[in-house]
Amino acid sequence: MLVASLYAYAFLGEFILIYPVYALLFADTGLSVAQTSSLFVIWSMTGMVLEIPSGAWADAVSRRLLLFLGPLLTGLGFALWVLFPSYWVFAAGFVLWGAGDALVSGAYEALSYEELERRGQSHRYAGVMGRATSLGLTATAAAIGLASPVFAAGGYPLVAAASVVACVLCALTALTLPEHRTPGAARDYLAVLKEGITLARADRGVSRGVALVAFVTAIWGSLEEYVPFLGAEMGVAKAAIPLLILLTWVGATAGGLLAGPAERLPDRMYALLLVLAALAMAAGAISGHPAGFVPIALAFGAFQLAQVLADARLQGRISGPARATVTSVAGLGTNVVMLGVYTAYGMVSAHASHGVTFALLTIPYVLIAVLMSQ
Repeated sequence: MLVASLYAYAFLGEFILIYPVYALLFADTGLSVAQTSSLFVIWSMTGMVLEIPSGAWADAVSRRLLLFLGPLLTGLGFALWVLFPSYWVFAAGFVLWGAGDALVSGAYEALSYEELERRGQSHRYAGVMGRATSLGLTATAAAIGLASPVFAAGGYPLVAAASVVACVLCALTALTLPEHRTPGAARDYLAVLKEGITLARADRGVSRGVALVAFVTAIWGSLEEYVPFLGAEMGVAKAAIPLLILLTWVGATAGGLLAGPAERLPDRMYALLLVLAALAMAAGAISGHPAGFVPIALAFGAFQLAQVLADARLQGRISGPARATVTSVAGLGTNVVMLGVYTAYGMVSAHASHGVTFALLTIPYVLIAVLMSQ
């Protein structure tokens, strides 16, 4: 029941048909590009501000409760967008969405690891999380594919309704997740928050695990957003750009599925994986030919694998009741690094091609590999 529920939760949480069309809703309501960009900032900042506090809440009260509430907040935001479309309602919806994401982040990993550990199956964590991640990617692809016919049949209201239903089903799935907290496990919120932050800062193994998760996740996750620009630079027709995105998703999905067999990868082999993925990404990006997306897709798969393994290593190093808090610290670090990558991409791409920018931004992976090998 645990693993099946985790998989269902991961799938439903990403099966959101409004994803591909909400920017169109904003434009049709009359929002400018600047206003839409400000909404994304509100979304990002909400998640960053609430990331660690929500992790401590999960540790102090209940991980399952937060996994139930998170999708409901997100679904409420989608409903408000369609019922009362305006800038400030869109902003409120993004606050709800950002809060929902923050509630889930940290709680999902902590509950998964500790319930597997209680069963004596913590060694399965990487494989389970890898498959869950792959299911999430599959759900996103399926939602994108279904969005067009559903939108054609019922416009924004039907797409939003389908998204709200997915969120509600996701929340209900959370209630099927087991959560065995020891008697008296509920603790003082501030004490848990302090313990988690102290552990993430003072324990060298945990702090290195937090940093590894943040950097490995953020760099390729940020570069993924620029795949359309790279494809256009290579001369790919606009109509074919979605196929390139699909190819990279296939690579990432495959990488997630390999997490189980690769869970015990030694540090040196893990470092080699990062270097090979960085070289593949750089070579594909600067090739100037659409065929370069084959090594790019392979690199995305390797980075997805490295991301899942980094999370598994971090969970294995955390001890005590503040697991969700520490995981949320890693989540906050990921968001901070992502902002840095977005800023760097904007600065570098102003003076170099997208291919060169991609290649340069893979250099940190090589540096990480060197540090791990020492």
